[in-house]
Amino acid sequence: MTWRTKPLSLILETAEKRALKRQLGLWSLTTLGIGAVIGTGIFVLTAVAANKAGPGMMWSFVIAAVVCLLTALIYAEIASMVPVSGSAYTYSYAVLGELVAWMVGWALILEYAVAAGAVAVGWSGYINGFLQSVGYGLPPALTAGPADTVTLADGTKVAGAFNLLAFLVAAFVTWLLVIGTSRSAKFTAVLVVVKIVALSVFIAIALPAVSHVNFEPMLPNGWGTPLSGVGVLGAAASIFFAYVGFDAVSTAAEETENPQRNVPLGLIGSLVVCTIFYLLVAYAATGAVGAQPGGPLSESKEPLAFVLRHLGWPQVGNWVAAAAIIALPSVVLMMMFGQTRILFTMARDGLMPAAFARIHPRFHTPHVVTMATGLLVALFAAMFPVGALADISNSGTLFAFFVVALGVMVLRRTQPDHPRTFRTPFIWVVGPLAMAGCALLFVSLGGYTIKLFFAWAVIGLAVYALYGRHRSHLANGTTHGD
Repeated sequence: MTWRTKPLSLILETAEKRALKRQLGLWSLTTLGIGAVIGTGIFVLTAVAANKAGPGMMWSFVIAAVVCLLTALIYAEIASMVPVSGSAYTYSYAVLGELVAWMVGWALILEYAVAAGAVAVGWSGYINGFLQSVGYGLPPALTAGPADTVTLADGTKVAGAFNLLAFLVAAFVTWLLVIGTSRSAKFTAVLVVVKIVALSVFIAIALPAVSHVNFEPMLPNGWGTPLSGVGVLGAAASIFFAYVGFDAVSTAAEETENPQRNVPLGLIGSLVVCTIFYLLVAYAATGAVGAQPGGPLSESKEPLAFVLRHLGWPQVGNWVAAAAIIALPSVVLMMMFGQTRILFTMARDGLMPAAFARIHPRFHTPHVVTMATGLLVALFAAMFPVGALADISNSGTLFAFFVVALGVMVLRRTQPDHPRTFRTPFIWVVGPLAMAGCALLFVSLGGYTIKLFFAWAVIGLAVYALYGRHRSHLANGTTHGD
């Protein structure tokens, strides 16, 4: 019976028996959320959005922010009810059944593992640009994967072979995650400050240079149509990646002190802070230099640094690039953190290999699944370009968000009396709007990305049928993984 559900009481009982150590407070949790969100989306994908929507990317940021805010309100309620690892996977298991939960967990591999690879590639773009500028650039073949190209100084484009620095940063983050969650959180908190300072400096310099001339034409590619992947909606579907990561806060619920209070606050607080910065940065960048498709901003792999150099602040541009180099690894860390906790929970339920649920006796971290995830992310980063990875990641995220919104509405009907320390306001308005927003952005990703998502889903169904369905602890009566 693939529609079997795992009761909330049993989920909590299983987590208590094989729990991770609670060591994160509200501040650590919120900085983890901000660290997960502010990254490649704003430092790198601003150029991708400009190429798809031109100055209309301002609307793209707003649309993506609204969808994420609606989803954050949904997540806050379910996370306060089920404060354990697993995020959307665990929530789906409790409400919609094992098959849906498996598909959500499978889709979340696209969100977290592929997203971590995308951020690592974005980071490598900044550091390769920096190394090139000081005369220590790597050979072009080692600065991009085989599915990407490198533009030389004379404008010639050559194929990449292996993105070495993207691979190495993923390996470094894997080591950090193995040695401990609290150490990782402290590392992330420091880098969050670096990113906030860098974006604040950018806004302070670029905002006074805004000219309304640079917003014309506002919509060079229009609003976009489903499956086209361009226009405001196409850019919103891509820039949605800039907000992805706030839900990683919920994956840390099992390692959070007082999670019923701190997880909802961490979710909403981190998203609000990031949204304010994003809108200011997008407006300043667009208004200062223009953002027409095919223009210099849309072609840059380090767009914020490019804007500052264009405005006559080359040294500050280098500092912002340096801040991105220093700080983007925190996003890789949080994406990989989220992935390992979901796979850990799936293993604890019997749907993934039991080794993934092993906890290191000294560091209290799921070290086996962390190392496996780290290898996967490093290979993704070494082989693929950032734009492709971001869009594929978004497809899995949007599917998971859609299912969580549905699940919370179902729980309001089936378990109205279950304790909730946070209740989503106007759930019968917020829930359907969140689902509609996710569906709209999903179909705006472009036909190629959607085909990849469904191919991934078919593979997931096959893996479940051949492995997970028969090994599920719930199916076999070994509900604690004994």
